Amino acid sequence: MNLDSMKRLAPSFDSPAPACSIGGTILLVEDEPVTRASMAARLTRLGHRVLEAENGRAGLEVARRERPDLIIVDWMMPEMDGPTFCEAVRRDPLLKLSHILLMTAHDQPAQIAEGLARGADDFLSKAASKQEITARVLAGLRTSRLVRELETTGSQLESSMLLLQTKQTEMEADLQSAATFVRSVLPPAGNVVQGIELAWEYQPALTLGGDLFGVASIDAEHLGLYILDASGHGVAAALRSVSLMTFLRVENMLQLIGSYDPEKVLLEANRRFPLSDEGEYFTLWVGQLHLPTRSLSYASAGHHGVLLSSAERPSRWLTHPSSPLGFDPAAVFAGNRITLQPADRLFLMSDGIYEASSPTGEPWGRWRFQQAIETQKRSPLASTISHSFTEARRWQEQCDFFDDAAVVGLELTV
Repeated sequence: MNLDSMKRLAPSFDSPAPACSIGGTILLVEDEPVTRASMAARLTRLGHRVLEAENGRAGLEVARRERPDLIIVDWMMPEMDGPTFCEAVRRDPLLKLSHILLMTAHDQPAQIAEGLARGADDFLSKAASKQEITARVLAGLRTSRLVRELETTGSQLESSMLLLQTKQTEMEADLQSAATFVRSVLPPAGNVVQGIELAWEYQPALTLGGDLFGVASIDAEHLGLYILDASGHGVAAALRSVSLMTFLRVENMLQLIGSYDPEKVLLEANRRFPLSDEGEYFTLWVGQLHLPTRSLSYASAGHHGVLLSSAERPSRWLTHPSSPLGFDPAAVFAGNRITLQPADRLFLMSDGIYEASSPTGEPWGRWRFQQAIETQKRSPLASTISHSFTEARRWQEQCDFFDDAAVVGLELTV
């Protein structure tokens, strides 16, 4: 091709164009010096930074080094033509989102289809007017900047997600550690003292639960026991429950009130754990068993989940109406006393077990829990408790509970 032919194919840039307000970096890949020089001059007058390459291979090197906002590439070039250049760009992880204008002297439909199929975003005819060239370049830059912004936003979101995942993993590890600690302070199953067997099952609604219990020797003749239920569930409820659990330790009670008398324990707990500003509160059942006589004294602050199951007699609930802790600073919690018999079983439970709801919203209920216990009187204590959980899960048709579920069983084995 002679110089006159190249001049005829090159766009006419005789008159100046308006300055561009969104100048960008443009890579111009063109093997014909006159066309490349004319186009570069025009783009520079529009306010753009122009990079030049004389062929496709050189263009790829410049593109990888400079990451231009827009690439204008000629179709017909030696070594690597325009469509092949487009394919190479789309395969390159650093360049694959680049916006490419494929420049050609022929704009037949079949040629345009091939160029688009091989990676071009738009076409620019070498016979295009100055106004069309300006418009296509500006449109290409706008698209390129939008893609870059989306790419940056995606990277930022990915970084944020990774940070959140890291924090979530750390938090879950902390919660698991806290849950392990809470379980470590619960009483171990087995023979608490001679003649008293202990078994329990506990499933918090979340990793940490707020319904806790304790069974411990007070002295050689007395056994103290309690179950507490914190309103709500989760970390906040668990932290409040651990605080009350620490307060209820036998050595603390002996120091504060001189005994583990259930009425006195509840009076002191009511004074020290008032209703919070957010309306959070506890229910609490406390018992003291005199081992030589099997006499059980107990009192309740709004807790209705203690069942006495006897081998030869119908089971019955050891509860009566009372207010939760902290509702009334002057509240008095009346105590009761019963005598247990050999083979009697005492079940302390949180309301999460009997308030488990069916898919229609009907609670399992205390009477169904009582029925589940009654049918397992001859089974081992741990099996009886496990059966109650199985029946509750069957009722609600799922394994997890919406509230903390705990059942503690004590059996007089002699």
